[in-house]
Amino acid sequence: MSGHANSLRAILLALGANFAIFVAKLFAALVTGSGAMLAEAVHSLADCGNQGLLLLGMRQSRRPPSDEYPLGWGRALYFWSFLVAILLFSVGGMFSVYEGIHKLSHPEPLKWPWLALGVLLFGIVAEGTSMRGCMIEVNKARGRQNLWTWFRESRSSELLVIFGEDLAALVGLALAAMAIGATMLTGNLMFDAAGTVAIGVLLLVVAVLLAIEVKALLIGQGVEPSRRAELLGFLQGRPEVAQVLNLITLQMGPDVMVAVKAHMQPVASDRDLIDAINAVEAAMKARFGDIRWSFFEPDVTD
Repeated sequence: MSGHANSLRAILLALGANFAIFVAKLFAALVTGSGAMLAEAVHSLADCGNQGLLLLGMRQSRRPPSDEYPLGWGRALYFWSFLVAILLFSVGGMFSVYEGIHKLSHPEPLKWPWLALGVLLFGIVAEGTSMRGCMIEVNKARGRQNLWTWFRESRSSELLVIFGEDLAALVGLALAAMAIGATMLTGNLMFDAAGTVAIGVLLLVVAVLLAIEVKALLIGQGVEPSRRAELLGFLQGRPEVAQVLNLITLQMGPDVMVAVKAHMQPVASDRDLIDAINAVEAAMKARFGDIRWSFFEPDVTD
């Protein structure tokens, strides 16, 4: 399943957690002077903005079709999701790498490192809560698929982005904690700087992976392969259909467009053929609730 209906709760949960974490991280970064902590604060602020953009995209995707936009605004969600990936790359990743390199060349002593660790622990708990909520929705959407297969095949761009952000945030918090801990134990400020660079590289990798997946949706992907196979099997099993000659699907945000070319069973009249096609389309839309548009062409060859 696409999982679009599962995304709103995950976005709101992530937004609340990230804003609370941002405030705590920023306070700790200003007090301690930790570059890793500042990078994490910027990361959390960027995540808050990203989730706001996803909410905007979900709202726009619900706009009704019109003469100018006959298939609706569903794919607007992909634009905003792609923009989130770009912001994660630039604001989060590039800033963190820059800050880490700056700290390597101009190291600054840490102040109140225990405060920084306390904030990171709070962040891990809050982000863990957000990640748990996200995984509940991801598990609903992926079914029996493993996580990597779901990530590559999912058509729910907003859930992909939230999953990527939450995962990067948890790993980034762990890296920041290790960097500050190592600095406290050894007194070597290079650990804090290296941790900042590592967080930036992590964000860059996640952003690139997300951009690759959302780019495919922007270009125009069909439904998930397992979903297409299920739809094809349904059509081939209908008594009105002798053979499915071609099946084209297009994911339009939360909605799906389907075009079918099929060799129909012989009927007595044109009216009977129309009734048979209407019956197949009605049954298809009842079985697959996300199909909003269907175009059915009877033929004898593709």
